[in-house]
Amino acid sequence: MKNQICTILGGGGFIGRYLVRNLTKKNYRCIISTRNAFQKGYLKTQATPGSIELIDWNSNNFDELKESINNSDVVINLIGILYENRKQKFMKIHRDIPEAVAKICAQSDVKKFIQVSAIGANENSKSLYQRSKFQGELKALTNFKNTVIVRPSVVCGTEDNFTNLFSKLSILPVIPVVGINYKFQPILVTDVADAIVKAIEAKDNHGKIYEIGGPKIISFGDMVKSIMKTLNKKRFVVEMPMPIAKIQSSVMSLLPIPPILTRDQCEILSEADNVVSNNHLTLQDLNVKPSDVEEAMKKWLWRFRDGGEFAKVQ
Repeated sequence: MKNQICTILGGGGFIGRYLVRNLTKKNYRCIISTRNAFQKGYLKTQATPGSIELIDWNSNNFDELKESINNSDVVINLIGILYENRKQKFMKIHRDIPEAVAKICAQSDVKKFIQVSAIGANENSKSLYQRSKFQGELKALTNFKNTVIVRPSVVCGTEDNFTNLFSKLSILPVIPVVGINYKFQPILVTDVADAIVKAIEAKDNHGKIYEIGGPKIISFGDMVKSIMKTLNKKRFVVEMPMPIAKIQSSVMSLLPIPPILTRDQCEILSEADNVVSNNHLTLQDLNVKPSDVEEAMKKWLWRFRDGGEFAKVQ
């Protein structure tokens, strides 16, 4: 694996910072395309000088990206959004970018394209997020035969938008949860990074889909309760009825700040659980043993406890 070059779209994001570290340990030279590259200089501290190159890129200009892909052995797309705004739309981000990248890969000497999607990607979903994720997979697989799809469940880690969000909400005496019985399989971000590297190394997996989740299946409500227990805070976790949640999310979407829960996310929570289906390859096929997220989150959520890191947990 010496001297191989990897182009990573969205490498400055949550998963990217962990993935870059793993790849540079394997002697990859990483070209990271990201918005506002001048703000992502911290990534260069993860490897020896010259191992990481940052390029400022946006989805309206593929010229510089095309040059880096033409010189790459592997391409990884981590770009994704959780909600739409005036400038960013699900289909443009989740469908059009993978399609364009796959076409460039097909015209170059790229050995493998890793498209990171999400468990629940479904062409028949009521959620535009889930439909766009499926369309992205389809476009990537159709336009470049050496594509591999990685579908993680909810990804957790120090910088995540899930455990940290509910930790901030712990200031409330009552925490309303939409889809309190909705089950998912939270996975640690380091395990996702390990899985992507293993998918690159694996042979004869072109055109395959990996669904990856953590060691436990847990309900939304129980996970929020677990977060409160980690914070040593007693809070009432109650279910918010879906009709009320949809009305609230529709009203909140009119505000300039992003809503905590969008109407599209309400659709996701009203559909099938976000767990490994066993219809595709899994972490076991990559020889990755996932860590317990509930145990791991104690290492970063302590800052939300009254009394800090050494406060006694009851």
